[in-house]
Amino acid sequence: MRRRALIVALVLPAMAARGQDVPEGATLPDPAPAPPAPAVLAPQGAPMVPPPAPPPPGGLPPEVVAGSDGIVRVRLRGERLDPAVESVLRALGARFAALPAGRITVEAQVSGPADDVSLARRASLARAQAVKAALVAGGLDATRVDLRPLGRLPAGVDAVDVVPPGVASPNAEARSGR
Repeated sequence: MRRRALIVALVLPAMAARGQDVPEGATLPDPAPAPPAPAVLAPQGAPMVPPPAPPPPGGLPPEVVAGSDGIVRVRLRGERLDPAVESVLRALGARFAALPAGRITVEAQVSGPADDVSLARRASLARAQAVKAALVAGGLDATRVDLRPLGRLPAGVDAVDVVPPGVASPNAEARSGR
């Protein structure tokens, strides 16, 4: 009996696939279930790099420069953000929050002190955290933000770069030449 059931299970689907008549009273086995649909990670054709945040009514403050590649550079001399700069960063955070996926990188560098690497790194971390806090206040999920406190680079500038998803770091060459 088992042998007959096995033969029926193997032969009938092959006969049906070739268009042959299936003997009367024979039953075909149920087809295999369909695989699940693939996960949709991002809408098709959606750009991963958002356009720069729209400037506030009075324009961008002089401390903020929006590049054509989507990178926003904020010139900071300390840990505290000017209210106008914070407003721009909140708007940018809201813009990034609207993206379906992708990580934002905040790279901070300082001009000094040149002789204390640890102090320079801690100062750049504090500035990066201040910028991250403003982006999060705009609605961006904090887990989507990577901080890179670069310390003092050869250029010696006080700046924080907000790098959108899919854009290369503007400081990659300076970091590799350490």
